[in-house]
Amino acid sequence: MAVSVTAALLIIGDEILTGRTKDKNIGYIAEYLTGIGIDLREVRVVPDVEEEIVAAVNALRHRFTYVFTTGGIGPTHDDITADSLAKAFGVEIDHDPRAVAMLRERYPAHAVNEARMRMARIPKGADLIDNPISKAPGFRIGNVFVMAGVPSIMQVMLDSIAPTLATGAKMISVMIEAEGLAEGHYAEGLAAIAADEPRVSIGSYPSFSAAGFRNQIVVRGKDPAAVEAAEAAVRQLLNRLKGDRSPL
Repeated sequence: MAVSVTAALLIIGDEILTGRTKDKNIGYIAEYLTGIGIDLREVRVVPDVEEEIVAAVNALRHRFTYVFTTGGIGPTHDDITADSLAKAFGVEIDHDPRAVAMLRERYPAHAVNEARMRMARIPKGADLIDNPISKAPGFRIGNVFVMAGVPSIMQVMLDSIAPTLATGAKMISVMIEAEGLAEGHYAEGLAAIAADEPRVSIGSYPSFSAAGFRNQIVVRGKDPAAVEAAEAAVRQLLNRLKGDRSPL
């Protein structure tokens, strides 16, 4: 049986919820985890409110193999992710000598002020996540990985984390063009194929482009034989329906 390793992503920040900042991390992390055999099962967005961060972390860390968070580990007063994680795990938080040393590598002594020192406050017992760009580290506590919200920094942190993660069977994905057929023509048949093969997921994705309207059907799964069988069934269905192109 294929091993399933699961994950949740927690996006932290008022700026995401107000629309001031457009999130660029969800798609990247989802694709990255899928590529190494980890199933991203849930994404949540919470504001910079301690009780909401604590509640979300505690809900997610007990349900999934891993939880990844982004945002809220900078130098300003509203960067409260580290404190919230310490509260969620019931541990103390203080300046970590390892993190302080990293900041001192980055900044001259006079620039290591109280605000920047906030980025060296790490929950007790946590492991640090390297940040070669700005030095201020992320951290891992339990099965939760706390990363920066800045996409370029988050990405190098994820690269640092990846070798330490347990991974499962990789997802196989096959895309099939419906070649002009409207969804209403193949929806019933597609549902029957999906019901017959529970080891795969099948989705239909309409889109518009300069070239016109198109429908794409995607078959996804971790069992090669199941994906191959479902793909064949979908292609047979579409071939039978190609003569009926009335709009829906």
